[in-house]
Amino acid sequence: MSQASLDVQLKTLPESPGVYQYFDTEGTIIYIGKAKNLKKRVSSYFTKTHENGKTRVLVKRIANIKHIVVQTETDALLLENNLIKKHRPRYNVLLKDDKSYPWICIKKERFPRVFSTRRYIKDGSEYFGPYTNIKTVYTLLDLIKGLYQIRTCNYDLAESKIESGKYKVCLEYHLGNCKGPCEGYEDEESYNQNIKAIREILKGNFKESLGEFKTQMSQYAQDMQFEEAQKIKEKIEILENYQAKSTIVNPKISNVDVFSIVSDAGHGYINFLQLSYGSIIRSHTLEIKKKLDETDKTLLELAIVEIRARFNSKSKEVYVPFKVDLGQDIKVTIPQLGDKKHILDLSIRNAKYYRLERFKQVKITDPDRHANRIMAQMKVDLRLGEEPRHIECFDNSNIQGTNPVAACVVFKNGKPSKKDYRHFNIKTVEGPDDFASMEEVVFRRYKRLLEEKQPLPQLIVIDGGKGQLSSALKSLDALGLRGKIAIIGIAKRLEELFYPNDPIPLYLDKKSETLKIIQQLRNEAHRFGIEHHRNKRSKQALNTEMETIPGIGEKTIVELLKVFKSAKRISNAKIDELEEVVGNSRATKIYNYYHKE
Repeated sequence: MSQASLDVQLKTLPESPGVYQYFDTEGTIIYIGKAKNLKKRVSSYFTKTHENGKTRVLVKRIANIKHIVVQTETDALLLENNLIKKHRPRYNVLLKDDKSYPWICIKKERFPRVFSTRRYIKDGSEYFGPYTNIKTVYTLLDLIKGLYQIRTCNYDLAESKIESGKYKVCLEYHLGNCKGPCEGYEDEESYNQNIKAIREILKGNFKESLGEFKTQMSQYAQDMQFEEAQKIKEKIEILENYQAKSTIVNPKISNVDVFSIVSDAGHGYINFLQLSYGSIIRSHTLEIKKKLDETDKTLLELAIVEIRARFNSKSKEVYVPFKVDLGQDIKVTIPQLGDKKHILDLSIRNAKYYRLERFKQVKITDPDRHANRIMAQMKVDLRLGEEPRHIECFDNSNIQGTNPVAACVVFKNGKPSKKDYRHFNIKTVEGPDDFASMEEVVFRRYKRLLEEKQPLPQLIVIDGGKGQLSSALKSLDALGLRGKIAIIGIAKRLEELFYPNDPIPLYLDKKSETLKIIQQLRNEAHRFGIEHHRNKRSKQALNTEMETIPGIGEKTIVELLKVFKSAKRISNAKIDELEEVVGNSRATKIYNYYHKE
């Protein structure tokens, strides 16, 4: 389709809620989106200058546009989700999940069984779930088994078959786990009362069961049936113990879905908590890979629709960290304080933990992806034009003005590249002048890289504040590298990051990976510089006196130290011992120096 045809389509789009579909020249759907106002949303793709490269490619590939008008935003959300699942367009976020989640089923039959299953059969049975964790299912079933005597056999307990005596009680009856409805020892009404209580427990409501048990316990105690009263008391304790573990917020918070998102450059992590009667009855975290640099709002809206459909949630209210558009039927709450804020914070914490676990896994299984993610994050955090794949950090070292040295450490893809580390002995600066020393080493380093046509770094980190940064900039100006290499200074005290010509420092989140890498760079430069400084000072201190002996050079000193191990032993050695190592002439010079009359 020509550009003119596209322009006509754009002009005739309605200003109502709906779903739009982009097709390429081959007629394949490449992107599906929703909008409150179709005309405004679709037109924005063709009028804006998109920073994201993939979005620019997408716009170039659009050959045809189709749209579906719907009545409400809710309909648009649901339709978009269903169409994405069906067509799986290339540029859409794809929500993959291959798991078949477990359910707890209350079977539609006389004397219903309660069991776990992964098959959802529409036969009129009640299904609770799906549960994201099988352990939760087992815990709930064990709880129910401990509280109520429910049958486990799969007999058809039709009234006529029980009356004819077709079945006999099994071991479960003799163990006290079943009251024997198969032989008519338990009537249907009392059994269904238990099922009703189980239904409420599965919904997260323990109040009715606790009340019923307490009434029973009091009745048994009044009738002097203390053994039975004790059994009921134990059941109350089981139920209260489970409730205490599962209740984490105000019990008044009921039938609420909580959603939160934590994201980085490549992925979004959405956590979902479902609350019923103050208890978390379901928790799930979804990882979404970004395709077109989607915002947190876009990802969260998409995930909410998907997760609520997947887990069959009917909650009328959701808690979220920021405003999202979910239509008229769902109340959206952004908690600011109290119990509601507490539960939202818990959800955010769960998302962060999941993200951290994924990072650790990826670091092991896919180191490249880990490095790519960190580089992308550093680019954003440090406001750089490109990813800092190659970083160099400089540090000066002198003690009371003696032996001034500098160190340059190199990080590649966020990891130390020790073979590229370099030491510098300060040549042109007299005394302890950190600014002049920094100017010298930066100039020497990049003059050499330019001469040898070596690759330049994307980022230079200067250990020091504005003064050292200014000195380093002078060298970059002199070499014509200003603007070609990004450069920042890090102050020691408050982890302030300084930029050229910007008086206001940048403060990074104390827990951010970017800051950790910069701190690691600085610490490594400091360690490497100090190590070189100590070696130089020690060597100088050791050799100074012997080097003053006329006719004795470095080679002779090394030979002597190999044998005598220290300068003191050399000074106390006999002349014949010295002769064995360095010969008569040099031995005489050394002996005479240390044994002057």
